[in-house]
Formats: sequence, C-alpha cells, structure tokens
Amino acid sequence: MIVHQFIEWSRTASAARRADGVSALARAYLYTNMAPDDRRMAEMALTAQLDDASPLVRRALAESFASARDAPRHIIVSLASDQSDIAILVLARSPLLTDADLIDCAAIGDAFAQAAIALRPKLSAQVAAALAEVGAREALISMVVNPGAEILEFSLRRVLERFGTDGEMREALLSRPNLPATLRSQLVSATAKALSAFVIGCDWMTSERAERATREAREKAQIIIAATSEESGPRSLARHLRQSGQLTAGLVLRALLSGNTSLFQAALCELSGQAPQRVAGFAQDWRSPSFAALYARAGLPPVLLPAFRAALAAMQELGAARDAGASARLSRAMIERVLTSCAAIHGTELDKVMALLRRFEAEAAREEARAMTEALRDAAAVPVARIAIDFAAIEAELLEAA
Repeated sequence: MIVHQFIEWSRTASAARRADGVSALARAYLYTNMAPDDRRMAEMALTAQLDDASPLVRRALAESFASARDAPRHIIVSLASDQSDIAILVLARSPLLTDADLIDCAAIGDAFAQAAIALRPKLSAQVAAALAEVGAREALISMVVNPGAEILEFSLRRVLERFGTDGEMREALLSRPNLPATLRSQLVSATAKALSAFVIGCDWMTSERAERATREAREKAQIIIAATSEESGPRSLARHLRQSGQLTAGLVLRALLSGNTSLFQAALCELSGQAPQRVAGFAQDWRSPSFAALYARAGLPPVLLPAFRAALAAMQELGAARDAGASARLSRAMIERVLTSCAAIHGTELDKVMALLRRFEAEAAREEARAMTEALRDAAAVPVARIAIDFAAIEAELLEAA
C-alpha cells in the first residue's frame, strides 16, 4: 500500500521532494522487514526511479545504495553507467560490482569515473591492468597512490610508458612501496631525460654539459637503486641496464668504487655470460690472468683494467660497504688509492681514466662534506646562544694574549 502511494505521489512531487522520498523508500527496503510482495513492489518502484529526469533523484538512489550489500544489483549496475557525479558514488564503494563490471565502466567512463574505480579500497590486479591501458592521467595517479590497489609490474610499466613524461606521475610511481628495481631505473631515466631537455631549452647548459650531468646523476641513482633493492634486484637491474644500453664501464667502475660488490658482480655476469660463482671467484683473484680474461669477455675497455684491479685491491684492504647508504656513495678512500696506483702507470692512454677518477674524487669529497654538515646539523649538540658565548670567550682570550 505504501509503495502504491509513493508511486502516485512521485508523479506530482518536486525533484527535491522526490529525492527525499527515494531515500526514505531505499532505507525502508534495506533496513525494515517488508513482506515479500511489498519488497518486490518497492524494488520495482526504486528501479523506476532510474528513469527519473532529475539527477537529484538518481543521486539520492546512489547515495542510499552505494555501500549496501543488499541493494538490488541491477540498480547498482545501472547507476554505475549514469552521469559521472552519480556513477562515482557506486563505482567507488559498491561491493556488488564485479571486476568485469568495473572493467566495463572504466572503458566507457570519463576521468572522474575511472578515478573512482582507481580509489576503491581494494582493487584487483585485473582491474588495475585495464585502467593502466585505458585510464586517464588523473585516474592512474589515483590508482598508483592507492595502497589497496594490486598493481602488477607489467601494469606499472604500462603506466610509465604512457605517462612517463609527466612529473606528477613519476613522483606517484616512486612513492609506491616495493617498486621493482628495473622500474625505478626507468623512472630515473625518464626524469633525467625530462630535466636535460628542460635545462637545454632554458639555455642554462650546453647540450654536452647537460648530457654529462644527467648521465652522472642517472648513474648515481642506479647505484642507489641497486644498494636498496632486494637480493635479486642487482641482477635484474644489470640485465635491464644492458638491454637499454646503460651498463657502461663508467657505471660498473662507479659501483665498484662505491663498495657495491653486488652490482659490480651482477654487471660482470650480465656482460660476460658467466655464472655468479665464477665471477665472484675471479673477482677475488683480481691479479690473475683469469680475471683479465673475464674482464675482456665482458667487453670492458682495456685501458680501465688497471683502475678496476686497483679498486679491487683497495676493497680487499678497506672492505666492501656494509650498509645500503654506504654502498650508494663513492668511497673517497678507495678513489685515492686507485688514483695513486694509476698515476704510477705512465702512458697518455690513462689521461681520460685519471680525469674520470678525479671527477669521482671531487664528487666523493662533496658527498663527505654534505654528510658531515647534515650530521652536525642533526646533532645540534650546542645551542646557538652557547656558540655565541664560546666565540666571545675565545675573542677575549686572544685580545688578552695580544
């Protein structure tokens, strides 16, 4: 009887009053013990509201049923295909929408609808893969920062392929925990490329200087990635770097001079095709012809062999880096020993090697200075006022001595 009255009343009521009536009837459908016939009539009456010309009414229906498990599924599916400000309510929350429903809505929806799907508390890998293919930029940023989204590596790679030039997208991807080392490397390359193009376009640097600066920054980042990745990370990273043409002799030497033996040995394995155990053994016996043969098989420049041998000797003396932070930075002590060893070898062919080592030395010195400054700043052992008093006392003592 109540349902019949609602239908008659809704024919003449205003849109705002119809919206209130729909909300009341939906709550009654969900939370009261209706007789089976009344429940069926209420469902039909609510279904009829999907054709209401006013979005206020359909939005009220969506608000009432968005999170309900007992809502009529056909109403939810219809609302999910409504205009975006209505659809997003059920797309974001409804537990009745299957992966197939969500993939279909992502394919036909605009950026707002896609973002609502992307921000669902739990998003399956299948829906994430579909969004990676068709999603708008804003929707994909939402998906990437959603901790409840299960995004497989190939989907993340597809996002990077589509929007790798976008700074916000790169930042969102980098903020995602447990990002694979190869993907982090690709993000570094994309960022370096964008920065290089920017500084060249602004005439802040010549193209040659920008290329060197971005290459060195990229190499530093690759070392950090290798040092902070899981056990298999350096090997997969080395494979990616070789395939993308980034596994250079300079990068391999930088890894060794940082005490990062994992990336150094992974690079030799990848370049030479030798098993990790054999490479590790040859690296221990760096004076032997076997190491020289491994080095040659890896295709590394013969002129750099003395530098690599000196670096391995310094590592035996000083020890490899013991933590991720140390193995991501150049070791000034190691570089100094390598410089001393290479300086004793006469020949113009080592000039470029010495120049590279001196750049490494300058970089390591600056890193040391930054680390010391940060440590002193963080320690904050002496307040500013105390420092002022100490300086005043020292000045008084000097004046007395004079």
